[in-house]
Amino acid sequence: MKSAQPNLHLDTLAIHGGQSPDPVSGAVMTPIVLASTFAQDGPGVHKGYEYSRTDNPTRRTLEHCLASIEGGRHGLAFASGCAAMTTLLHVLRPGDHVIAGDDLYGGSFRILDKVMKPMGIVTTQVDLTLASRLEAAIRPETKLVWIETPTNPMLKLIDIAAIARICKGKSIPLVVDNTFATPCLQRPLAMGATLVVHSMTKYLNGHSDVVGGCIVTSDDEWNTKLRFLQNAMGAIPSPFDCYMVLRGLKTLPVRMERHVKSAGSIAAWLEAHPQVEKVIYPGLASHPQHALAKEQMKGPGGMISFVVRGGAPAAKALLETVAIFACAESLGGVESLIELPAVMTHGAIPAAQRAELGITDGFIRISVGLEDEGDLRADLANALEAAKLAR
Repeated sequence: MKSAQPNLHLDTLAIHGGQSPDPVSGAVMTPIVLASTFAQDGPGVHKGYEYSRTDNPTRRTLEHCLASIEGGRHGLAFASGCAAMTTLLHVLRPGDHVIAGDDLYGGSFRILDKVMKPMGIVTTQVDLTLASRLEAAIRPETKLVWIETPTNPMLKLIDIAAIARICKGKSIPLVVDNTFATPCLQRPLAMGATLVVHSMTKYLNGHSDVVGGCIVTSDDEWNTKLRFLQNAMGAIPSPFDCYMVLRGLKTLPVRMERHVKSAGSIAAWLEAHPQVEKVIYPGLASHPQHALAKEQMKGPGGMISFVVRGGAPAAKALLETVAIFACAESLGGVESLIELPAVMTHGAIPAAQRAELGITDGFIRISVGLEDEGDLRADLANALEAAKLAR
């Protein structure tokens, strides 16, 4: 059996993309190759592998699968989403300028503001829900545009195709963090993005037991630069973690279908609840970019943000009362998670900036898992009653 071809549907590529049965044993699952080094027939005469930091058979298989499901030519795996981002940003040089969305994952903000800025790489954050704002922010030294869509945690949507057209006209690479949408719901490369990044920790792995990240691109020059940095900086995932993500990818399409179905129902239920002040979910007609969601995405995702009435005391009571939802950071696993961004995932963002975005003390983010939808609603109903009493 040959490796799957790129013109197959994503459901097939998630299972077979970049993979063939092991030529030695016939194993249909990719073997975990734990070797740190590989024997050579002579100096520089090898079978494609020299040292596991540089390349590894299990990691290579994962990278090929990642490229196939995102519709790219090249995939690169890293030890975390932050490792992928940091490695990519090391292509830049002191004096270079980055434009990023105004609503970013706290870890991404921390890298840009606390790691890259002291190295002379400055970032301007802009609300890019209007693409025209990008043109006004571009400088002669702008070398990269970085966006999330949907954003974390405000679930804003950015028009990838419109931003890509502006970037292409200025010869500026566009990076899209596709973690929330996954390639099941959104294909940024097909819309003009240069690179796609993921925290594989989230939906791609899907079982809350691996930390990893990846970059996918069809640009050969970017691939060459990133391959060099991947090897030189060494922030690579273990073969076992690569195997675990490969296993998780096989169920990604069916998991995303269930995440979207349950999240849509729960979001509508929350919007009608008297203890809820506001719900943010791209699948609701009340979402400012609802029309864009229907145009750009195959589904509105499994993430919901909402504001509970009563501020911090109510939010605290809600998070302490839930029984099925786990109060925890991260997202995208089979289990439902709930968190308070102002204190947890986005604590690295300055308080004034959080307030400007709307990340208040009563602002809650949930990752809807694969449990029974009715059980999840009942869990939230009970917690919202506790939140009402705490006001």
